Amino acid sequence: MDDRLFKTAMGKFATGVTVVTTDTEDGVHGMTANAFMSVSMDPKLVLISVGRHANTHRIIEQNGTFAVNILHEDQMKTAQYFAKQLEEDIDIPIDRFEGQPIIEGSLANIVCTVYDSHEAGDHTLFIGQVDNLIVQDETPLLYFEGQFRYFQ
Repeated sequence: MDDRLFKTAMGKFATGVTVVTTDTEDGVHGMTANAFMSVSMDPKLVLISVGRHANTHRIIEQNGTFAVNILHEDQMKTAQYFAKQLEEDIDIPIDRFEGQPIIEGSLANIVCTVYDSHEAGDHTLFIGQVDNLIVQDETPLLYFEGQFRYFQ
């Protein structure tokens, strides 16, 4: 199979949309990601998949911490901004929770410390131990076939 066919098949799996945030010396850094899942209840663990050549990869390795912000349907511009799909700057409300940068108003903010990591092809799977979280009651933003989508 070729790469295009593989990407098409993977795009058939609908997901939610997250922005992974972490601190840098210059401020807050973020990356839009849909490769996110829960791993364990005891201890409470989640997993994100980050390309090894992404800036986020290096920063998470250095910091050992990250936050996963699960976006709601009104946060598509936020997802596009952190995916570098917007040319203009937009105002993104950043707050702090347990010392980590989070995106205000997200469906959930999950603050993590790196528990383990595993190289997997051209990505690293970062397993985060959940330090704390915030949950809101909203409708999620979805991702399907390479596009942001909404519940109908």
